[in-house]
Amino acid sequence: MAIVEMTFVERVGVDADRFHGEIVPAGQPVVFRGLVASWPAVAAARQGDEALFAYLARFDRQEPVGTLIAPPEAGGRFFYSDDLSGFNFQGGRARLSKSFDFLLANREAERPATLAAQSIPADTHLPGFSAENVSPLLGPEVEPLLWLGNQVIVAAHQDPYENLACVVAGRRRFTLFPPEAVADLYIGPFEKTPGGPPISLVSFDDPDLEKHPRFAKALEVAQVVELEPGDALYIPYLWWHHVRSLAPVNLLTNYWWSSEPAGRGQAMDAFLHAVLALRALPAHQRAAWKTAFDHYVFGDPEAATAHLPESVRGMLGELGEEDARRIRQVLGRKLNG
Repeated sequence: MAIVEMTFVERVGVDADRFHGEIVPAGQPVVFRGLVASWPAVAAARQGDEALFAYLARFDRQEPVGTLIAPPEAGGRFFYSDDLSGFNFQGGRARLSKSFDFLLANREAERPATLAAQSIPADTHLPGFSAENVSPLLGPEVEPLLWLGNQVIVAAHQDPYENLACVVAGRRRFTLFPPEAVADLYIGPFEKTPGGPPISLVSFDDPDLEKHPRFAKALEVAQVVELEPGDALYIPYLWWHHVRSLAPVNLLTNYWWSSEPAGRGQAMDAFLHAVLALRALPAHQRAAWKTAFDHYVFGDPEAATAHLPESVRGMLGELGEEDARRIRQVLGRKLNG
């Protein structure tokens, strides 16, 4: 079943103020054509793979980075073994120069093994790269990450971050789904994942709609876009995204950042604890807690506390850092009790 390509919103001439003031709060994907076309890294990539690797080698500290290798029969898809008990690839750490050599040697192979050097902190492993390739929408406090590989297929997943993905070399096809598509994407195990976040078990190349019938509904809301070198894509917080690299050599720089208030803990931790504490309750008790969550957590905070003087709103009111710290201490004692 083919994916119906919905049109992405495309913007030009967006500055950082407009990006953070309008686009991010709207929570919808946006394409920025040519946003980083002036980067020296993009210019090097346009001269060829060798020129790109020579440019990156200027900054490389020669420290090993996380690297995955999948055999040719994996078809570029980093995934599970047939019974979901293992994976179809091997992971380890290797110097970037080894990845450069591998990619150059396998450019012409009809069915190459697949390599992915993933989530490389640029300031740690390639100091100076971010100073020459500056994000026009984010400040230097957000460290860029590099993703290098050949024809890699990354299964649909979501990240608890805002995400700005910038293509440096090659082409990438992104397929995005809103968070509410979760029930139709057939998400795999939480504890054992190929790369950190849980992933969709559906093969986008050959979806089995007998096994995964609700995926047809997910396709109705899918958004698909191909990015060229210099293009960028804003992926909103917790949006599902499937990523396919289309060239023998691909390099992506992305930026993750979060709006989670300091000292409050992470939303993912709260989710995991909710799964642990609430899923085993009887249905009528889960329904009661759903009402409470809708009212106090996901509803209008002012509506939930308007009848209370500010002085007695406690944890439902405006919390300072010290207040948040005390509540976390209480939670910590309860969880460890």
